[in-house]
Amino acid sequence: MAKTALITGISGQDGSYLAELLLGKEYRVYGMVRRSPTEYFENIEHIKDRLVLKRADLMDQISLMELIEQSQPDEIYNLASYSFVPLSWDEPVLTAEHNGLGVARLLEAIRRVKPDVHFYQASSSEMFGKPEVCPQNEKTPFCPGTPYGSAKLYAHSIVGNYRDKLGLFSCSGILYNHESPRRGRDFVTRKITLAAARIKAGLQDKLILGSLDAKRDWGYAKDYVYAMWLMLQQPQGDDFVIASGEEHSVRDCVEIAFDQVKLDWRKLVETDPSFVRQVELSRLVGDATKARTKLGWKPSVSFDQLIRLMTDADIAAVKRAQAA
Repeated sequence: MAKTALITGISGQDGSYLAELLLGKEYRVYGMVRRSPTEYFENIEHIKDRLVLKRADLMDQISLMELIEQSQPDEIYNLASYSFVPLSWDEPVLTAEHNGLGVARLLEAIRRVKPDVHFYQASSSEMFGKPEVCPQNEKTPFCPGTPYGSAKLYAHSIVGNYRDKLGLFSCSGILYNHESPRRGRDFVTRKITLAAARIKAGLQDKLILGSLDAKRDWGYAKDYVYAMWLMLQQPQGDDFVIASGEEHSVRDCVEIAFDQVKLDWRKLVETDPSFVRQVELSRLVGDATKARTKLGWKPSVSFDQLIRLMTDADIAAVKRAQAA
């Protein structure tokens, strides 16, 4: 019998890739969308007729209970989040309400309506802040440096509470940065690959960035959503770091993207100190040994391949826009 899954944040990068993965495994897929006239469906437009989209909100527990009652899912993936980290300083309370308390509301809705569901929570490497050890694994102490990281840590902790004290099957994936052609244009990797494509097409003169020395552990979103699915197929819930284990700089990303379009980035990229994050993280590199051992998971796409495929996708998108 085919399984049923409910994905919150289904129209985002991760949600759309996860929906594709589950549809390929013959799941019936429900997607939670917010009660907003500006909901963005571009990432799921090609599969929208195969999904069941329902309106609910992490700020409204009654709507969550009704959604679970209607969909009767075997698995729930909570990917809904205010996800642009720097903006969490502008709206720290809203970030806490949505990314923190929203998860508590969802867990309580599960406990009341369908406690046998397998639940996945999107945790974040931002919970580590500025770690004292590198790389980080599931036992590394958390010390978030942003309102976003703090809200994610609350959610991560309460997921563990519901698992340990109430017996819910719940998992948290401590995911490091993961990118794709569907990444939002505000995120630095996509900002770079899109600018390279636009400059090549003569639509943009230059690219302005913050620090070129900022480093991250970047992976491919498709690989990471596969890890989410693997977690919920295990005999019991657990937490897993999902990461490439490699550190790359913004400069590395720029060099690869502009090499892909055959341009000299040194003549086209400038820096502006006002673009630098208020709290810049350091040595944020994940150790995914546990995921490799217990889940049999490993990345399939290298950093170089990732940036080149993103750049190629933006080149094609720019050409389509010009043709239209």
